[in-house]
Amino acid sequence: MKNVSKMIKWGIIGCGNVTEVKSGPAYKMTGNFKISAVMRRDAAKVKDYAKRHQIDTYYTDADQLINDPNVDAVYIATPPDTHKYYALKVAASGKPCCIEKPLSPSYTDSLEVYNAFKEKNIPLFVAYYRRSLPRFLKIKSWLDSGYIGQIRHITAHLSKPPSETDLSKTYNWRTDAKIATGGYFDDLASHELDLFTYFLGNIKDAHGVSVNQQNLYSAKDAVSASWLHENGVTGSGIWNFGCSEHLDKVIIYGSKGTIKFSVFHDKPIVLKCDDIKKEVYIENPKHIQFPHVENMRFYFDAPSNPHPSTGKTALHTSWVMDKILGKI
Repeated sequence: MKNVSKMIKWGIIGCGNVTEVKSGPAYKMTGNFKISAVMRRDAAKVKDYAKRHQIDTYYTDADQLINDPNVDAVYIATPPDTHKYYALKVAASGKPCCIEKPLSPSYTDSLEVYNAFKEKNIPLFVAYYRRSLPRFLKIKSWLDSGYIGQIRHITAHLSKPPSETDLSKTYNWRTDAKIATGGYFDDLASHELDLFTYFLGNIKDAHGVSVNQQNLYSAKDAVSASWLHENGVTGSGIWNFGCSEHLDKVIIYGSKGTIKFSVFHDKPIVLKCDDIKKEVYIENPKHIQFPHVENMRFYFDAPSNPHPSTGKTALHTSWVMDKILGKI
């Protein structure tokens, strides 16, 4: 790795929708970060992306980007089934890496990726960016300050109606069981469960049931789970993607009060304890991964500034997901 006090030049593998607004601009906005190259297999699309985002170099071959001497670090923003394939190549090159979540579709593959970077002592980050967002840092500060006393239980409920794509049975990799066994559970619940471990610590046991109720696609569309954190806090969750109502609600119960919030909706977070009730609205940034990317910059400047979302934390989330889906 080059001197981290200087510019760090990133290469992006997979410049699709997630990189248009959520993440790509964040790398350009962060001090001493630069996107120097992008890669996509479709030549016309990668050329268009590079032109629109003022990026000089583009490839249709990932190996060329990974081995480009003008690329210091690599961001993998492809669908999960190719994360391991590209990540092992990046690890072999000795370059730091950030991977879109989940780390991979399975705990086994996630462990292989994690070990590849750990063995070479190369930084590995995963885009569970909610750990860096101000609205969730506020919740963590309330928990750490003991406002609701001893934490007893956390419960989550996420339900949505099927989309037009689902109803039409148009192909969507997010609901292809070969890529995401749990369908939208893999895509969305991974964010939630990762956040819950950030708030409450690692999970030592988890169980679940999962089914396909609608037969609109090959992946599961309904999951119910229970788990136990290492500190004794219990948890439960429901994720259903065939309901009439779009509901996004999490409640943390403590011995002295509760904290209520949404994970995906920008609703106020609500604290109730004793005679106190606080409602705080904190808007997410337009480029929602900006705090996550900025935290990588802080880490590179001084490794004593730990990043909240690493290969190690993401590996634990992969383990929890597989436990709930009955894969391990």
